[in-house]
Amino acid sequence: MSSADPKALAQELAAAYASRQMVAVLPSARDADFGLADAYAVEAEHARLKRSSGHTAVGRKVGYANKAMWRVLKLDTLVWAHMYDDTVQYAERGAATLSLARMFSPKIEPEIVFKLKRPVATGDLEPAAVLDAVEWLALGFEIIDCVFPNWTFQPADFVAAFGLHAALVVGEPRPVEAAMIPALVDELGRFTVRLIKDDIVVEEGSGKNALRSPARCVGELAAAIARQPGAEPLAAGELISSGTLTTSTPIAPGETWSAEVDGIALAGLTLRV
Repeated sequence: MSSADPKALAQELAAAYASRQMVAVLPSARDADFGLADAYAVEAEHARLKRSSGHTAVGRKVGYANKAMWRVLKLDTLVWAHMYDDTVQYAERGAATLSLARMFSPKIEPEIVFKLKRPVATGDLEPAAVLDAVEWLALGFEIIDCVFPNWTFQPADFVAAFGLHAALVVGEPRPVEAAMIPALVDELGRFTVRLIKDDIVVEEGSGKNALRSPARCVGELAAAIARQPGAEPLAAGELISSGTLTTSTPIAPGETWSAEVDGIALAGLTLRV
């Protein structure tokens, strides 16, 4: 652990977003010992501040759900952050509108969103076991943000700076029934997604980009949380945004973004920003 003050750092970073001012010196540049344990202490302080202002945590957002990135960034698991009742919204008839006014440098990520009907056991890493704990799944758009110059940081900086989650838009849910789990396991590892900006396809991705299956990301998340001292375990009713299926792409006001999938029965999603 570093000597960083989680409360002071949480307040500094929140103020940077509120004023839309860049934070020029990263926490990890101020203290070489600043790591993920320190970052989660800052994230927990942010959660405390959100709750004290009357908001409720409704789930978790997964980051770095790609083992190739783990090797580059010297991670041994994915990272995560809380999501809140004022940062999550549901699309109506497959479409939604979101203001970017409060954001500094937003990017969009198409993701699979799960709602849990019961906690996920920390040993349940395989998709079938995870899906047995899922009430429904949906296509979603996660918006991430960053107050550091040129989107350059270490994972601990990004976790501390609430960068993993600025907003989540959830598409039409598809209930998960026991009989459909075997087929869904196969589909989640094989389906493809197209990310479309103003009617032009800008990128294609796949379920395999998120730990070979978004469901596997949920199991890995449960295990990662269990290894983090003081972290609240996953609970029934939580939403899990399971990691991006494409690279993160900058967005700007006035644009329309859509996601369409093949190989899995999930409704498409359109977002106007």
